[in-house]
This record gives sequence, C-alpha cells and structure tokens, in this order.
Amino acid sequence: MIRFFLVLVVFVSCPFLPAAGPAQADTSPLVLGQSCALSGPAQNLGREMRAGLVAAFSQVNDNGGIHGREIKLLSRDDGYEPDEAVRNTKELITDDQVFALIGAVGTPTSMAVVPIVNESRIPFFGPFTGAEFLRTPFQPYVINIRASYFQEMEKLASYLIDKKKFTRVACFYQNDSYGFAGLEGIERALAKRGRQLVSKGSYERNTVAVMGAMRDIYKAEPEAVVLVGAYTACAEFIKLSKNKVGKDIVYCNISFVGTESLREALGSYGSGVVVSQVVPLPQDSDLTLISEYHTAMAKYQHDAQISFTSLEGFIAGRLFTEIARAVKGELTRESFIRTMEEVGKFDLGGLSLEFGPQDHQGMDAIYLTEIFPIVRKVRDDN
Repeated sequence: MIRFFLVLVVFVSCPFLPAAGPAQADTSPLVLGQSCALSGPAQNLGREMRAGLVAAFSQVNDNGGIHGREIKLLSRDDGYEPDEAVRNTKELITDDQVFALIGAVGTPTSMAVVPIVNESRIPFFGPFTGAEFLRTPFQPYVINIRASYFQEMEKLASYLIDKKKFTRVACFYQNDSYGFAGLEGIERALAKRGRQLVSKGSYERNTVAVMGAMRDIYKAEPEAVVLVGAYTACAEFIKLSKNKVGKDIVYCNISFVGTESLREALGSYGSGVVVSQVVPLPQDSDLTLISEYHTAMAKYQHDAQISFTSLEGFIAGRLFTEIARAVKGELTRESFIRTMEEVGKFDLGGLSLEFGPQDHQGMDAIYLTEIFPIVRKVRDDN
C-alpha cells in the first residue's frame, strides 16, 4: 500500500512540476593553461609563443568564440626550468582547472611535466619542442604540431653531407634533455650516411659558458657545426668562434633556437648561419593563414615580433579552435582528442595538418633558412 502511494504521488504530482526546458548551452569561458619561459635567457621564445596564441584566441573571441564560449589563456613563467614548470602545471590543473595545457616551451620542461599530463589525462597541446619522447612511444594526451628534432637533423645532414659534401661535422649542444635529443638526432642522421661526428662540446642550460665546448669542438677542425641550444648561448658560440677560429665554417641551428632572436644577437656574424624551420616563413604571402596571422598580430599583439615562433603559437591557437569547434556534443578532453583523430585532416588557410589514432603529429615539413642579411630560404634547399 505504501509503495502504491508513493508511485501515485509521483504520478499525480508530475503535471504540476515545471516542464524541463531545452539543455542550456555552456557559455562559460574555456580556460587553457600555459607554462613557458617569460623570463631568463629563453624568454623571447615564451613571449613570442604566447603572443601568437593570444592573437589567435583574440581573433576567435571577437568572432563568437567556440560556440559562444570565450577562450581564456592563463600563462605562467617557468624561466625554462623544469621544477618551475612542474609547479606551474600542477597549479594550472588543480587550482585553475584548465581544460588543456598549450604552448609549453622547451624539452626539459616538457619532460618534467609529461608524467603529470598522463596522470591527469589532460591534453598537452602544441609544445614548442621536437623531442622524440613526445612522439615515441605514442603519448595519447600529447598533440604535436611541429616536426621532430630527428626530422630536422635529417634535413641538416642531407644539406651538409649530401649537398655540401662535407665530411667533418661537429655538434655544440645544451647539457640536458634538449641537447641530448638534438645530439642523438644528428648522430643518427650521420650514421645513416656512414659517418659520425668528428667532435662535440656542451654547455649548461641558462648560461653562455661556451669556451670549454669550443676547445672540445675545434681541436678536430670541423667544416660545419650543428648547434642545439638557446639563442643566447648559440650566438655567443658563433661570435667567439668567428673571432677566434676565423675559418669559413658553416653553422646550423635547429628551430628551437628562435631565428629572429638569434639573428638580432648575431648581427653581421649571422652571415652563413643556417636554421631549420618547422613552420612556413612568416612572410610567405601565398598562404591565407599568413595573411590572417599578420592581421591578428597587428590588431591584438602589435608590440610583439613577427617571427617563426609567434607564427607557431598562432597555428597552435587556430588548430585548437578548429578541433574544438568540430566536436559534436559536449566538449570534453576525451571528445576533443577523439574528434582530432576522427576528423584527421585540418586546413588552416592553406596549411594542412593531419592526425590519426596513433599519429599525434600534425606536420612533417622542414624548411632551411639563411638569417643574414635577411631571413630567406636557402637557395639550394629542395
């Protein structure tokens, strides 16, 4: 009798309850977190990466956001130090409850936070590093936009060995996971050609103490030096080398160095210096994306530098937006990653990026550039 009464009450009372309306769209801000170097010797990279992201998100927000949701970017300074990156990442996830992490800068900092990323099951989107550990073994929560350091080193080895016909290549590298990643990359690329480094030398992160590395490297009389370091240390090494060694040596850097910062630090010492790039030239007028990038930077980040790094940040911001907009139903971390894998190919104003269930790297292209007197593609780079 009691059971019947309860059912009857519910049945009779239901007509008097307010009718359920349509589900309300989520209009709360979509909060993203970034830990990067905003101070210290690598600060230009962090500031430029952030500028590109801010320009992209500001442009999106002015056009309705992501289905009415404004994108909010929280950036914290880690000074390119792993311990600070860990602290920032934990606070962004726990205190700020960010939807995803985006635009991290550096290999050692990324290596320190990836265990937190995997434990928290949070997207780690568009890090500014080509380190192999973010690609192999497959990391389900890591989304890479750029080609890897191994790919950059393969391109440089092809240029130096196959085209320039050099036989004596050395490596200057940062004594940490970033430097080791680049060092392994060039050693692998040379080994494919039956060669090995004639010498190598290292320096400590966040310093410009390069004299010891110079002594180690030049005793073998290399024809070319591949550099894997921050722009301050690389610039110091190149300037001192040209003053002290005085030989016609070719210097090649990978993209993380920050082309514009290196160029400014070197001045005329940049003559003959080559840098590999993982995004198109910021002055490439053939791409609609580049035009949109210039428009956004002029409007929202007019004091920031037009650079490969800020362009990479802009690409990361635009790609994140396109994936989020493509999600059908509720936007969650899982649906975001699943949509990226299922849609697969994304066109950003003429720049194509492609992903898959076991492929979280969007681009593979490598470009070689000279940096003096202007930044331009290397003439004999096919």
